Amino acid sequence: MSIAIQRKEQAWPSRPDLAALKLRLAGVRPEIATRAHATEQSRRVPVENIDALRAIGYFDIVKPARFGGYEHDFDVLVDLNIELAKSCASTAWVAGLLAAHQWLIASFPEQAQRDVWDLNPDAVACGSYAPACKAIKADGGYRLSGRWSFASGCDNAQWSLCAALLPAEAEDGPLTPAFLLVPSTDYVIDDTWNVVGLAGTGSKTLVLNDVLVPAHRVLTFAETTSGKTPGAVLHADNPAFSVPMLCNIPSCLASTAVGAAAGALDDYLARTSKRVTRGAVAGHNNRMAEFPTIQLRVAEAAASADAARELLLRDLRDRTATVRRGETVSIEDRIVSRRGQSFAVSLAIRAAEALNASTGGAGLDLANPVQRAWRDANAVGRHISMNWDAVGTMYGQMALGLPPQGQY
Repeated sequence: MSIAIQRKEQAWPSRPDLAALKLRLAGVRPEIATRAHATEQSRRVPVENIDALRAIGYFDIVKPARFGGYEHDFDVLVDLNIELAKSCASTAWVAGLLAAHQWLIASFPEQAQRDVWDLNPDAVACGSYAPACKAIKADGGYRLSGRWSFASGCDNAQWSLCAALLPAEAEDGPLTPAFLLVPSTDYVIDDTWNVVGLAGTGSKTLVLNDVLVPAHRVLTFAETTSGKTPGAVLHADNPAFSVPMLCNIPSCLASTAVGAAAGALDDYLARTSKRVTRGAVAGHNNRMAEFPTIQLRVAEAAASADAARELLLRDLRDRTATVRRGETVSIEDRIVSRRGQSFAVSLAIRAAEALNASTGGAGLDLANPVQRAWRDANAVGRHISMNWDAVGTMYGQMALGLPPQGQY
């Protein structure tokens, strides 16, 4: 029995279900919420937040059981991450990715998984997904040099998933995009993160200089986007590890915007239900809650956030149900998942916009949770995987019988 399994059997004698995990999360959300403004100012998720989440098993949610995880389906993580994002979107973005990457690490060959977890069962990985650099073939693996941007949570991680282009097998063959798993001791962090939204994610740049990556720490995009990975074979007793990556990981990103919008609604209701006007234009001492325009904004935000959540969870459960039936997730279903993820973010932005536009002068304060959620939700929408123009047209191409162009 591995060190990881022994440790977790002692700490968690039984696997907590979703209700139990939500109860644990509810216990740490208030302290995370009190640090949300400071998290944004420091431009990284504080150690205290990561430690609190680790203590409740957050990074074990979709981690394989043979390495001490709970091995839940991905919808459980996304449901919980929506709750976490209500308190701090930056923390949810990072924690959600670190937790989701446990599932992605489980897609690698077994030795890579042991490299990560055997000596440190608590190890987590950040990632940089754009294969902007080329790997060089070397004895036993590949050598990497270059810069990997947008590595969210790199200050909190012990490993990184660095995307790169592998050299062609044949002289005139195509390059192969892949993830290469690199320990934090093999790179330095360049602090390049100064932004207006998701400012606390610490999505900085990793710098690698002639780093040797063993061949067993390589996972091609073709393997993970199809679900046909070495890890899917290793964990064959649980078909959820064969769900295509882009049906799962972007849903965790989208959950941050959905949770931020839902959290903004909670804060807006708490403040606006008791607020009275002071300005001469709107009249003095009128209750804001009695304004029909305010009532409509609340209804629009609530419906948008609720629809976004249901859309994300429905698609995740449908894809898992497909693989549990022993069927392959089709390209059409993969694109439907991408459509749902991006549209959920669009709905979240709509919700945040509806609320933020009516917070008045007080809403301009950088410590105001509603305006922070508005900036954070819009920042999620800037991510290429969440951009509705790109993803929406890809779905439209497929629906109209054209070759879909995009990530699926």
